[in-house]
Amino acid sequence: MTTSRANTRSDARFFALIPCAGQGSRAGTAQAKQYQLIAGQPMVRHTVQAFRALSGTFAALWVVVSPSDEEFLSVFPDYNQANEHLFPGGGATRAATVLNGLKAMVAHAGGATLDDWVLVHDAARCLVMPGQIQDLITACRDDAVGGLLAQKLPDTLKSEHGGRVASTIDRSEKWLAQTPQMFRIGMLIDALEKTGDRVTDESSAMEAVGLAPRLVGSSAENFKVTYPEDFALAEAIFDRRGK
Repeated sequence: MTTSRANTRSDARFFALIPCAGQGSRAGTAQAKQYQLIAGQPMVRHTVQAFRALSGTFAALWVVVSPSDEEFLSVFPDYNQANEHLFPGGGATRAATVLNGLKAMVAHAGGATLDDWVLVHDAARCLVMPGQIQDLITACRDDAVGGLLAQKLPDTLKSEHGGRVASTIDRSEKWLAQTPQMFRIGMLIDALEKTGDRVTDESSAMEAVGLAPRLVGSSAENFKVTYPEDFALAEAIFDRRGK
């Protein structure tokens, strides 16, 4: 796939892609965690709303669910606004889900081109703020590679062996990767096709092909709801925000 013009277009559009095909086994929930209620709404609704708040920014919003998903439309019946797409092409891994979604975006009539930007965001990062998404776009729209939201590591970092501390790792220049992660569609497709399922985020795929994504400072509140205790924390933050 040719990406030679990937960093030359100044009129490129912005697309959002939300992988929503996981089951979230670590969350300990009876259903897929993205459909669990937080602050009175399924988690994925909060996530989508952050992008809807920037509706004038995005040419289209894509949510990629599992082919067997029967819950999304039942919990989100109004996901049918202009330029909102639901694609039941989720794969066995995050990388496969994102790659399938990207290819569907490009194949869609009047859809994305290889030179357009895509912002890939975890469905479970439901606390992301529209301002953070805009900060990423502003920082990366003229970048040759793209980048990601991230947080400078605040804590002392340990490595482990057999349940005990093996060593303390220097935390300087260490960051916690978040999403959205923003790259040219063609470049990201190429990177994911080359790296396969071994990568856990889009930046890792870009790094594996020799590129250095830009780090854009974010907030600790943009965490991924993963474990049972994370739901209470997310609820508390939404309560403080008045949602």
